[in-house]
Amino acid sequence: MRRPDARRAVFLGLFVVAVGAFAAIVWRTGYNQALDQLARRGQADLTLAADRLTGQLQLYQQLAVLIADHPSLDGDDTAAKRAFLLQSADKTAALDVVLVDEEGRVEVSATGSAPANLAGTEYFRRALHGALGEAHGTNSATGQRAYYFAAPRFDDRGQVIGALVVVANIEKVEAEWRGARPVVFFTDRSGEVFITNRSELLYWRRAPEGVGLIPPRGPAPRFETATTGPHEIWHENWSPYVPQVALHLSRELPRIGMRAEALIDVSAAQRIAWLQAAVVAAVCLAFGAILFVVTERRRTLALANTKLEGRVAERTAELSKANAALRREVAERSAAEAALKKAQDDLVQAGKLSALGQMSAGISHELNQPLMAIQQYAENGALFLERGKSGPAAQNLSRIGSMARRMARIIRNLRAFARQESEPVSRVDLVKVVDSALELSEARLRSDAVHVDWDRPCAPVWVTGGEVRLCQVVVNLIGNAVDAMAAHDVRRLDIGIRRDGARVELEVRDTGPGIEEPEKMFDPFYSTKIVGDSEGMGLGLSISYGLVQSFGGVIRGRNHPGGGAVMIVELVAADADAAPSSEVA
Repeated sequence: MRRPDARRAVFLGLFVVAVGAFAAIVWRTGYNQALDQLARRGQADLTLAADRLTGQLQLYQQLAVLIADHPSLDGDDTAAKRAFLLQSADKTAALDVVLVDEEGRVEVSATGSAPANLAGTEYFRRALHGALGEAHGTNSATGQRAYYFAAPRFDDRGQVIGALVVVANIEKVEAEWRGARPVVFFTDRSGEVFITNRSELLYWRRAPEGVGLIPPRGPAPRFETATTGPHEIWHENWSPYVPQVALHLSRELPRIGMRAEALIDVSAAQRIAWLQAAVVAAVCLAFGAILFVVTERRRTLALANTKLEGRVAERTAELSKANAALRREVAERSAAEAALKKAQDDLVQAGKLSALGQMSAGISHELNQPLMAIQQYAENGALFLERGKSGPAAQNLSRIGSMARRMARIIRNLRAFARQESEPVSRVDLVKVVDSALELSEARLRSDAVHVDWDRPCAPVWVTGGEVRLCQVVVNLIGNAVDAMAAHDVRRLDIGIRRDGARVELEVRDTGPGIEEPEKMFDPFYSTKIVGDSEGMGLGLSISYGLVQSFGGVIRGRNHPGGGAVMIVELVAADADAAPSSEVA
């Protein structure tokens, strides 16, 4: 008996090793896929940060070019020149604006902090050749980081007679995105970190090996690098606000002579990979356990049959008794299999009921305002009929029919959302969508005494999306804002649309208490409303988040410095000649 037991032990050991190896392969594959997705999102964030920096610096560059030949800088009135330069610096938040002659001597400084002579600077020498000079460094007078733009000044014959230098305050430039995620820093040609959204990394330098960073003084913290597929992973312990294990991304910015780099936290990718590996290992072990039990059962039955066949001649009575016992065991096994099948069917039914419960919760939340509108139109229609006004009554009945058709479309869109399906998107007029949402919410806005400030554009604003689903998102944002302002005396709702290149932003601001937990606001079933309230199931923002993502957009929220919450829906701008949406709100 020891030899079969040893074989089974070896087989089980090999099976466990095989499952472990397979789980490791699944972990590696899942981790690489998660890193690929993380890298794509990180590259987009890095591009956005780089574009934001270059765009902000370009404002100071344009300022230098525009005022270099301004008439106010001609003549001998130094006080007038200084006043003009100081006015320009104050309006743009520049550190200084300096007028320099062709010898490099400073004629006028807006703040008086410029050195007496700039002849030795690289950006001034480039301006003397008729080109725009650029450089960065630390301002010797204020100790602040600065970026310099030197625009040449020409006389009537086209000869360079000096330069106008605009000194940009880097701290002002990076103030808007300091502390944001991910970690982003910009290194110059010498490898020094000159701009970053993590102040603790400022002035760190590229390590002698060319990878990683070291502080300007003191011992270098722990740092290691590894390669996973095409990705570079950094292991470090630089700061509590810098991820210890991060995906390193970089992008050259020759326009400003710097290199943009980002560190993306990979903990989420590791969690996904571990979860996938654990699920695969659990399934394989469960399958192996079932196979082992079945094999052991069959082996036991085979041994019993062999023993019964050897004793059939001598012990017929015992064999009959054993056969009877075997039949009872088979019956019990059949009953157990039937019970197992019933339990599996019950589990499937429970899963269906759970899905129906979630769908019902979503439908009840999204259909509440159309139902309120139908009730209002029905009551108004009845009053008009009592007064003999058939015309307005017919209009109310027509609106009730329109609301019923809209409810059917909402149910269809919610069902498609639950199944992760989406209808084709096309061109939609965002102004018309907001008008429709305000019309649907008009009764509630009036009953709650909410003042709406709708900065309505004169022309259509075309975006990519679905008209009905986008209207659902706007109605939900309006409803949430009205709920938030219920306990406040001042109830004002500000709605505006602005376009920035290929993106269009819809902003909805209320005067409520603000967002208590911004990081949880899009989680399903998260709500700050009273438990048991029919409007407080916490699915509205979660569903809206999925709908906006299906259009290729994003939705985000923040607290306004003046009080209240601001919800921003960012959508992709559509061409004016694109096909309009077939959906009707």
